[in-house]
Amino acid sequence: MADLYSTLGIARGADDAAIKKAYRKLAKELHPDRNQDNPKAAERFAEVTSAYDLLSDKDKRAQYDRGEIDENGNPKMPYGFGGAGGPQGGFRHGQGNAHFEFGDADLGDIFSGIFGGGGGRARGPGGNFGGFGGRARKGADIGYRLQVPFEDAAALKPQRITLSSGKTIDLKLPAGVETGTQMRLSNQGEEGPGGTGDAIVTIEVRPHRFFQRDGDDVRLDLPITLSEAVKGGPVKVPTVEGAVMLTVPAGSTSGKTLRLKGRGFHKKGGGRGDQLVTLMIDIPADDAALKSFVETWHGGGNPRASLGV
Repeated sequence: MADLYSTLGIARGADDAAIKKAYRKLAKELHPDRNQDNPKAAERFAEVTSAYDLLSDKDKRAQYDRGEIDENGNPKMPYGFGGAGGPQGGFRHGQGNAHFEFGDADLGDIFSGIFGGGGGRARGPGGNFGGFGGRARKGADIGYRLQVPFEDAAALKPQRITLSSGKTIDLKLPAGVETGTQMRLSNQGEEGPGGTGDAIVTIEVRPHRFFQRDGDDVRLDLPITLSEAVKGGPVKVPTVEGAVMLTVPAGSTSGKTLRLKGRGFHKKGGGRGDQLVTLMIDIPADDAALKSFVETWHGGGNPRASLGV
């Protein structure tokens, strides 16, 4: 993989906001749902997401900038160790909408094998060799990527995921969940001499065909008829948790936005965003009765007067 900063098209030293902005832009352009006939876009999407996962983690980004880990988050091994198939070589496996990967090489085990130390320690004449001693290390963490439907993310519906151990769990999504959110499951990783590692689940919220996210709010362009706009009245509107009735005010115009309280995403600090419904009047392309009416109707005035024309 190329340099992670180049992958996202940003400079080293970019702040968190710039990293997130670059990722969101690229993820929207490259998402597989929008590029079903372009496998290269899917590969690029995976690279961009992987780069964002590492750079959005403050500790891992610092390690990467110092040259301690590579673009996959694996340690850069000393003394030429860690080639293909080496201790830090990632193992990846796909299962349904999730995939996982192994990481975190156990340096203690490697140096123990070289210098003959026992019990996870590498010893020299005076005890621990070169500072590579200490207690046995935990097993490696296992990373998973889980795709979550837009509506499920907004409503915080539990998501079922199968771990590499074969164990299936129902994952409770956190308030404020978004693409890139990471969840840590304690003791669900690899076993090691010092204990079991964790499972780290990275969430990817799928884009929706007509809903769009705006912070904690959900936006929707709603087509309505000319009759519904002129006379007003109740119309059925889809939301992330099913259809509801919304009252359109009489005399509404295209672009008017109505608010459905509490129909958006759950907020981190409590409460919930809204659904913002923008009315779009749908005029039939060839309606003889409508054409006949407007030919004899002279109302409406000049709707462009405020523009000075």
